[in-house]
Amino acid sequence: MAKDKKDTQGSATIALNKKAKHDYFIEERFEAGIVLQGWEMKAIRAGKVQITDSYVLLKNGEAFLFGAQVSPLLSASTHVKPDPTATRKLLLHSHEIAEMIGAVERKGYALIPLAMYWKGPRVKVEIGLGKGKREFDKRATEKDRDWEREKGRIMRHNAKG
Repeated sequence: MAKDKKDTQGSATIALNKKAKHDYFIEERFEAGIVLQGWEMKAIRAGKVQITDSYVLLKNGEAFLFGAQVSPLLSASTHVKPDPTATRKLLLHSHEIAEMIGAVERKGYALIPLAMYWKGPRVKVEIGLGKGKREFDKRATEKDRDWEREKGRIMRHNAKG
């Protein structure tokens, strides 16, 4: 009788790109698989991945992840030459890629990886289709966030007294 296999990481999220929400208005999200080698999977399980400065490019009807850093473990195999910033292919449906191409080329959107997470035994990447924020947009977002925080404090204070 098989036992239910629990996720040993504790959380399904591997890496987040918090900078993306600060720099872009995210309008649509896509889930993509990612092609990885064995040493990369081991490093990702150990949490040695960073997607903050990464981006997605579309070339020849395929999507590729650039700039994601997967630091190799010290116990990696000696016959493999690990490249921490290698270009990794993303796995998407053709209609999703066509939609992305239309938005990026005609409307001026950018494709940004937002998160990397586990879905069962596989690693998935959440890609956001977004427009860049200007400086005043970033200030307005920060001002709104501060006001929401202050409003919560006021409401808690009034509820106590």
